[in-house]
Amino acid sequence: MDFTAEESAAIVSASFDAAPDPRAREVLQALTRHLHAFVREVRPSMAEWEKAIDFLTRTGQACTGTRQEFILLSDVLGVSMLVETLEAEGVTTEATPATVLGPFHMVASPPRGLGDSVDLVADGTPCVIEGRITDTDGNPLPGASVDVWQADDKGFYDVQQPGTLPEGNGRGLFTADEDGCYWFRTVRPAPYPIPVDGPVGELLAAAGRHPYRPAHVHFIVAAEGHHAVTTHAFDSESEYIDSDTVFAVKRDLVVDFESVDDPAEAARYGVTAPFRYARFDVALAPSK
Repeated sequence: MDFTAEESAAIVSASFDAAPDPRAREVLQALTRHLHAFVREVRPSMAEWEKAIDFLTRTGQACTGTRQEFILLSDVLGVSMLVETLEAEGVTTEATPATVLGPFHMVASPPRGLGDSVDLVADGTPCVIEGRITDTDGNPLPGASVDVWQADDKGFYDVQQPGTLPEGNGRGLFTADEDGCYWFRTVRPAPYPIPVDGPVGELLAAAGRHPYRPAHVHFIVAAEGHHAVTTHAFDSESEYIDSDTVFAVKRDLVVDFESVDDPAEAARYGVTAPFRYARFDVALAPSK
């Protein structure tokens, strides 16, 4: 069959007919159909197509052991949130909503004891975060793992400022107690721009979009026999709540980081007043 613009998708799709894995065959043929339809609609010049290939090449080259530019690209195009949303359609709506992983979960969080501080710099507004891990019926999940990571009060993750921020700053892996409860000390997170010194930054600039994310703390919560959830706790007072550049904000994940002035409460948590307090409970759906 002659290769023509009208028949291109059919010709290339047929080349995958013998793929032994049915799912691989389905994905490759769907990708071919949609990609060829996109090219026919946009009709890029060869120079434009070469520029697109260069953009993707540089996106890959920007990836390191502590930076994932392709995740960042997926995030700003809304694809990460779309995948999360579609996957969550099979999970009960009683579970805590999932959201994007983000590009900075590239190193293991150090194990910490309940009540420990993930802030190794002792700068910024003290903050206490606590909550309870349950199933969707409200039963506690003792021993659930609670992996947290966040930017500091200036909007930087430890991997962004090696040598300035201690390794592991803003990160902690906690184990819920017998009642499913966890708590830790930190600093109030700040809004921050995603990295704009790479290809994704170029894309945002070309589109006239801002690069900012609202203040948040990342969580991955897991318990045996339940679906793990990757999620955020967003500060309700933060800028950019309504315009997160990676589209990750969900109403149920916006929580109050309350200001507490009581010295006795501060002493109880081992912080100084005034401090911020947030409660973030997580419900996991059963996996069977």
